[in-house]
Amino acid sequence: MLLNVARAIPRGEASVSIVAVQHIRRMRGGAQGHLMRCSDNHFYVVKFRNNPQHLRVLANELLATRLAERLGLPVPATEVVEVGEWLVNHTPELHIQLAHHSMPCEPGLQFGSRYVVSPLEGQVFDYLPKQMMGRLRNLETFAGMLVVDKWTGNTDGRQAAFWRKSREKTYTATFIDQGSCFNAGEWTFPDYPLRGVYAQNEVYEGVSGWKSFEPWLSLMEKMEEDMVWKLAGQIPPEWYSGHWDELQKLVRTLIGRQGLVRGLIETFRLSPRRPFPEWHGLSGDANLLHRFEREPDDRVPEPPSSYGW
Repeated sequence: MLLNVARAIPRGEASVSIVAVQHIRRMRGGAQGHLMRCSDNHFYVVKFRNNPQHLRVLANELLATRLAERLGLPVPATEVVEVGEWLVNHTPELHIQLAHHSMPCEPGLQFGSRYVVSPLEGQVFDYLPKQMMGRLRNLETFAGMLVVDKWTGNTDGRQAAFWRKSREKTYTATFIDQGSCFNAGEWTFPDYPLRGVYAQNEVYEGVSGWKSFEPWLSLMEKMEEDMVWKLAGQIPPEWYSGHWDELQKLVRTLIGRQGLVRGLIETFRLSPRRPFPEWHGLSGDANLLHRFEREPDDRVPEPPSSYGW
């Protein structure tokens, strides 16, 4: 039971937060996040509870990112960020822009994703041309993040931030924006083959078989249920309106999906996109191939014009 697990978490762990002390700038993206400096002297992309996408986007970000972190994947550090009413009232830029009007960002506990490199120390890019993929030091981790995206039912295209510190010639990919995991605010798992994948096949060219998904695939399959419950218990109740029963259902479903991910990857493998050119011996499973006849609206995502960062 989730309530029992929540009581097992050290007192205050689910509500520990850092404090936003300075607004830096508005970020691009549908959630309308803001770059802010916080009390730990790090910079965070902060997404607010009243963002235009959905309240649960904050819960999705925290849970999916921390699951990926447990698997050893390159994701940002995540924190619960307290944004005070005084800062909102004295920062005109802290507002949400809707179709016909704007409204102030809601003060309180928000989701914070640490900026991958300090703006004072390096550069961040939201897109890397295919001719520069050879300068990416952790290209193989895209296969690992595919494991997480299929496990958590990410219905958006996979997003990454590419960064380097000053004077460095190589880039590092960090996987950002997990808000559409669990199908955003729906908390369902449609499992479309071409969702939750990166737009460029070049990131998967090194995949030659199941060994290319290790160690992340085995770590996911063997993750203990208690760990999944514990991470879910760290989500502030305000981010899912205190509906414990719905969070319980989500976590139970997620645990039940640990044995399904290989099949979901196989379905992507057999898709018309053919993402893994070095993985030979296609089975041509008719049941999998027929899925694409039933999903005419599932398209290969285009490279994004802008990310949430």
